[in-house]
Amino acid sequence: METKWLEDFISLAETRSFSRSAALRHVTQPAFSRRIQALEAWLGAELIDRSGYPTRLTQAGNIFHAQALALLNQAREARTLLRGQGVLSATTLDFAVPHTLSLTFFPQWIQRIDALLARGVVTPSAPAADGKPPIPPPSGPLHARLRALNVHDAVLTLTEGGCDLIMGYHHPSHPVALDPRRYAQLTLGTETIGLFCAAGPPEVSASVASAGGARTGRLTPRFTLPGSPTHPVPYLAYASDAYLGRMTEVLLSRATQPLYLDRIYETDMAEGLKVMAVAGHGIAFLPHSAAADALADGRLVPLGDVPGNSNVAGPWTLTMEIRLYRDTLADVDGQRRALRDAVWEAAQRLLDHPEGV
Repeated sequence: METKWLEDFISLAETRSFSRSAALRHVTQPAFSRRIQALEAWLGAELIDRSGYPTRLTQAGNIFHAQALALLNQAREARTLLRGQGVLSATTLDFAVPHTLSLTFFPQWIQRIDALLARGVVTPSAPAADGKPPIPPPSGPLHARLRALNVHDAVLTLTEGGCDLIMGYHHPSHPVALDPRRYAQLTLGTETIGLFCAAGPPEVSASVASAGGARTGRLTPRFTLPGSPTHPVPYLAYASDAYLGRMTEVLLSRATQPLYLDRIYETDMAEGLKVMAVAGHGIAFLPHSAAADALADGRLVPLGDVPGNSNVAGPWTLTMEIRLYRDTLADVDGQRRALRDAVWEAAQRLLDHPEGV
């Protein structure tokens, strides 16, 4: 039995709507229904009366509702108690961050945050919950515990109280569905996705360059779009449930003529696609931060536009925001909250003074 099943059931008991609770729990309705069914199977009792509408609890459901609330509260109290026993608990923040950002953006960002905290330029700005004077953040270097997750799992980790802050991507076509009345957010920067592949062999690059006149030495892509039914372009793809996979679907939908792609490889992580692309296996959509080093030394080159496309900006780039989120109602101890809020204020200062604080 998983605690998220209890949280699902409690939500359903409050909303009496599978669709609304699924949205609040950031899962699809079929997945939400399966989790409720899994809880019922574990208990050996039907909790939901599915014979009518709106949704109602069975007698067993009404009895278990009170038990579920108690069980969940006990689990949270145990977690809070055990976290408090850790030597570094007061000075350690838990972050949930997508894989790519954990390798590219996060290391430099957290270094700048730590430098601000070390200089003492961030002070507590809000009183403690009991009305006493503000609690200062713990002294000493910032300790961070990072969990590299996909965007969906990172959001769930925050909503279920499993981390202090999450960093993730945001794009209007696929917004992160967190209630702004509870979850504060900062836009830390932007990330651009582009289409890349390995460079062609020297003789191919030279012939293509000479076709336009003088040899410029410019590297040219090994593959070109749109491909053909008999010779599709090998495509290195994200898994369908990955956030970057959804972004690539947005990009592919912009094509002004049919594309012939052979989906030969799939993974959740941009770094995995990058390695395959560098090795010459196909084309891949990559965040520019992940591709930067391979672009600089010529191991990767950007793919050109589809011939005849009228979009002068090119269809193969898309810019996302990089956002930081926190749960303003999270039940955390005073020093941990003070540290989290100090990191938040430091992040805001970096945005207000990008040239330096």
